[in-house]
Amino acid sequence: MNQPMSTAAYELRFRSLFNEGRALAFPCDQEGHVALDALSERARLNYFFARHAVGREFSAPAVQAAAPH
Repeated sequence: MNQPMSTAAYELRFRSLFNEGRALAFPCDQEGHVALDALSERARLNYFFARHAVGREFSAPAVQAAAPH
């Protein structure tokens, strides 16, 4: 990934299957690759949790444009 994670134009979003509006999102490139080394320890743990919980707590992740900050 060539750009810093803080300015990523895309995010990988895992939407909750049960709570409308709840999701976990992580900066990524346009193909959905997340630079794990650029995440904080907590964000990295949340990312692995979301991946593990697909189909039980979260939908399959989707790449989308990141919200402007």
